Amino acid sequence: MARILIIGAGGVGTVVAKKVAQNHDVFTNIMLASRTKSKCDKIASEIKEVKIETAQVDADNVSELVALFTQWKPDLVINVALPYQDLTIMEACLEAKCNYLDTANYEPRDEAKYQYSWQWAYQDRFKEAGLMAILGCGFDPGVTSVFTAYAAKHHFDEIHYLDIVDCNGGDHHKAFATNFNPEINIREITQKGKYYQDGEWHETEPQEIHKTLHYPGVGPRESYLLYHEELESLVKNYPTLRRARFWMTFSEEYLTHLRVIQNIGMAGIEPINYNGMEIVPIQFLKAVLPNPQELGHDYTGETSIGCRIRGIKDGKERTYYIWNNCSHQAAYRETGTQGVSYTTGVPATTGALMFAKGLWKGAGVFNVEEFDPDPFLEELAKQGLPWHETIDADIEFEK
Repeated sequence: MARILIIGAGGVGTVVAKKVAQNHDVFTNIMLASRTKSKCDKIASEIKEVKIETAQVDADNVSELVALFTQWKPDLVINVALPYQDLTIMEACLEAKCNYLDTANYEPRDEAKYQYSWQWAYQDRFKEAGLMAILGCGFDPGVTSVFTAYAAKHHFDEIHYLDIVDCNGGDHHKAFATNFNPEINIREITQKGKYYQDGEWHETEPQEIHKTLHYPGVGPRESYLLYHEELESLVKNYPTLRRARFWMTFSEEYLTHLRVIQNIGMAGIEPINYNGMEIVPIQFLKAVLPNPQELGHDYTGETSIGCRIRGIKDGKERTYYIWNNCSHQAAYRETGTQGVSYTTGVPATTGALMFAKGLWKGAGVFNVEEFDPDPFLEELAKQGLPWHETIDADIEFEK
């Protein structure tokens, strides 16, 4: 039914390739491409359900991408490469007339800045070309946005307060490691926090606001307010929101390591000169930290990610909590990756299924909450991420 080309051969790319292959009745032809073809070949060799084609491509090079897309003619390109590369891949999709899906918004390479404006600017071009671009179809952003859409459709007349809560209750048994690309992960955590309230954005210092929250199956965890890109699209698409925030858990040990990394300059993104060579400190740090792709074997515990919402239904105040828990060990047994990669790759595959089956359609650039949430959440559970909900319970947040 659909030809799928996946760009990126890291942990998330591994999950997407293996999950897409499991759905080979829908995805009849599959290609995995990356800057390093040997990584693609290794992943392809682990997949027994169907033959995966592989290719080398530089995702920073539009002409290389166009050549590959034109030759292979995918119906949909799934971008799980670096967020720096979103715009070059979108450009290539337009030129080669391919539809597009990603899991995270574009970031400039030289500035830790998170906003959708660069990608939303492609709206008219994709619409005029009759192509679809699906933005942010991982877990957060992605499933959390669909959770919000599901709540708005089924449980509220108006959503007023939204708190997205992201807990990794797992243990990788390393002194310090990041769960995905360290360069992206550390930039995200060390930026200033930001939340939306009463029509305005409010900025905070990194980790300035925090509180203890209780997560199902995990227990109490200190949770820190930070900025995440889905807030930008959600407040746009749900104008009744009075406040929208994002929280993520970190252990004190993790934050201590992070402070040391910052204090000695290793989180820097500006090049420095060392022995006549230009190096970027955070890229050097990435080279010496454990590879997130190799954490799965010893990873124990669960992730717990969801939305806690307060609003109005039939004139009465209501609270609502919808979430997923994902076992790191179960993710590893199925795909050879840890739960953070799994919870990003499975939603991307689910979004691709929505596209291939014609359940999500349209021309232009879309955030996932703009589509019908029902078939997505039904399929998400089938693909390995079941979800749970509770109504009128204590969501641990006041107005």
